[in-house]
Formats: sequence, structure tokens, C-alpha cells
Amino acid sequence: MFGGRKRQEELEAAQRENAWLRGELQRLGALGSVGLQSEITELTRQRDAARQGFAQETQAMTGELARQRGLLAALSAEVVETDDARLMQEVGVYHYRHVLADAEAYKYELDRLKDTTRDLVRAKTAVQASSSFHYNNSLAQGRKFVGDLSKLMLRAYNAEAENCVRVLKAGNLPSAVKRLETAVRTIEKLGTMAAIRISPPYHALKIRELELTADYLAKKQQEKEEERERRAALREEQKALQEYRREQERLLKEQGHYENAIAALKVKGDLTGAAELERKLAEIRAALSGIEERQANIRAGYVYVISNIGSFGPEVVKIGMTRRLEPMDRVRELGDASVPFRFDVHALFFSHDAVGIEHQLHLKLEDRRLNRVNRRREYFRCTPAEVKALLLGLTGNLLDYTDEPEAAEYRQSTAQPEAKPA
Repeated sequence: MFGGRKRQEELEAAQRENAWLRGELQRLGALGSVGLQSEITELTRQRDAARQGFAQETQAMTGELARQRGLLAALSAEVVETDDARLMQEVGVYHYRHVLADAEAYKYELDRLKDTTRDLVRAKTAVQASSSFHYNNSLAQGRKFVGDLSKLMLRAYNAEAENCVRVLKAGNLPSAVKRLETAVRTIEKLGTMAAIRISPPYHALKIRELELTADYLAKKQQEKEEERERRAALREEQKALQEYRREQERLLKEQGHYENAIAALKVKGDLTGAAELERKLAEIRAALSGIEERQANIRAGYVYVISNIGSFGPEVVKIGMTRRLEPMDRVRELGDASVPFRFDVHALFFSHDAVGIEHQLHLKLEDRRLNRVNRRREYFRCTPAEVKALLLGLTGNLLDYTDEPEAAEYRQSTAQPEAKPA
């Protein structure tokens, strides 16, 4: 049934085509040779016009495609530049355009710069424009028109500059500068009739304001992190001193007990028992002497080498020192809620010059430092085996060193299949 319908449709289409062809033959036959030639000429003209139009359209589309590709390349370069700046900032590398001592110095310089820009506005040199523009054939009206339009253009430019400053971060300075450059070009284009444009000196001051603001934000963040690290170091030192005092009090109390017990045994005539307690008392006095020495010697402590492959990857280590009596307390604190996995300990050893050993290790690995701005961030891109070789060179021997991290929590977590959402 369906095949018959299809054949019927094909037959009807063929009949319609035949009817059209017969009509064309009749029309062309009625034209005669002159009319036929005229028809051919007209069809040829239409064909050539269509070809020419197609060629022009193709050329226009090719030009537009090239323009769009250029625009895409420029935008891609801008994105790469901005992303690169943000990446550098994340790892502690920020390029200061204007190097000043601290955040307060940047703030002072910004205040001075804003005073200078206000001076240019008061002197009416922030905007350049034609002084011979006529409006309604009147020079006076033309100057008033240009003055009003210049104020409007300057207000628009300043609003854009303020928006750039408001959303500015240290990592997106290039895009903010380009945004302000675009505003300058747009204003110059709109003000072509009266030669209105933002003066180069005024625009240069606004660009400098953006650069100083970015530097100020970066320096402020750096100082904030350094202050946080200083407070953390102070808390660590206070904990160590509290441990020393508690241990000292415990040992002094034990010393008093032993001294009383020895005196009692001597009164009873038990010299053997007294001699045994004298040996214990000597150990307590030696421990007290060690505590006092460590309190006095701020360079003494434990050097630690730790890693956390679940948080930082397989080739990042942290090298530091602690003066705590129980150094593992410090390691456990570092592996608190701020990181998803506990740290693995590769080395943990006592030295009377722990500060010096830590400093030498940091110097030898300076080019591997992850954060090159905040020196208290003691993370380095290297393997535990590389640190071991450096430690052997500094200390001569190592009683205990673990080359491979256990990373038990991380390995167990990666071994378990991910839970699928319901």
C-alpha cells in the first residue's frame, strides 16, 4: 500500500515538471531569436551578478573571520596573562611595579597620587579638546558645548577607573589596565567631532594608581600572612616554654622527694638504699640541667622533615624546627583540620644547633622554595631522599630516616571506590 502511494507521488511530480518544461518551451518559442538572445543575456547577467555578490559576501565573511580570530587571540593572551599572574601570586611570586617598604608607604603614595590627579582636574588639563569648535555658528556656544561634553566624558572615564580599582586584585591587574585603555579609546572615538580625549598625563596617573593599588593589596596580604606566621611562631615558643616549666616543676618535685627519702634512709642507717636513690637523684639533676640548658639555648631543639603527599603531592617536603619537649605534638598540630591527611615524618632529631641546621637546609633548597615571599612557609619542591643527602652532609650521620612516606590515610582513601551520588 505504501509503495503504491510513493509511486503515485513520483508520477505526479514528473507530470508537474513536464508541464513546466512545456510551458517554458512555448514561451521561448514565442520569443523568437531576438527575444531568446535577450533572455540568455538577462540570465547571464543575473548569474554574473549572483557570482559577484557571492564573492563579495565571501570576502566580507573572510575578513570578519580574520577579525574575530584576532580578537580571540587577543582575549586568549589576556586570559593567559591574567591566569599566569594569579598562578604566580598563589605560589608566592608577585612582581611589584613600584617597590616600596610596606603597605603604609603604598597608602601614602596613593594619597599623593590622588592629590595630583585632583590638581589636573582643577587645572582643566585632565581632558584635551578643540578650542575652535562652533555650535550653531557660535564659538561661545561651541566652547560651552565642548566644556559640558568634556565634563561628561571625564565623569564616565573616572567612573570606569573607580570600577577597575574597586574590583582590582593583585592577579588581575593586566585586565584592569586593558579595560581602562579601552575606555580611553572609546571616549576619543565618541569625542572625534570636538577632538575630545583624556589627556595622556591624566591617563598615566590613573594607570599608576591601578599599579600602586595592586602592589598595595599584595603587600598588605603579604604582611598579613607574615604577621599570622609570627603569631604562630610566638605561640609555638610559648608552648615550648610552658612545657619546660611544667617539666622543671615535676623534676624539682621529684628531686625534693628523693632528697627527703635519702635523708630518711641515712638516719635509719640504710646506706645501700640511700646509694641507690642517690643514682636516681643524679639522673633527675642531669635532666634538670638539660631543661635549664634548653631554656637558655634558644638554638637547641628538634629538626623535622615531613611530607603530605595527599595534600601537596609526592615531591614536596616541609623542613622546620621546634623547641617542644615532645616534638611530635608540633607535627600533629601541623596535620590538623587545615589539611585532609596527616603528615608523614621522615626525620626528627635533636640538635644543640637546630636553628643552624634548619637555616642551612633552607639555604641549600632556596631555589626549590614554593613560597618565595613569605619565608616562614617552609615548603620545598624536592624528595625526602634529597633532603636526607643534605642532612648527612651537615650532621655526618643520621640514626633514623624514613625515605618513603607511609601515607596510610591517603593510600587507603585512593584505594576505596568513590561513592556514587544517589
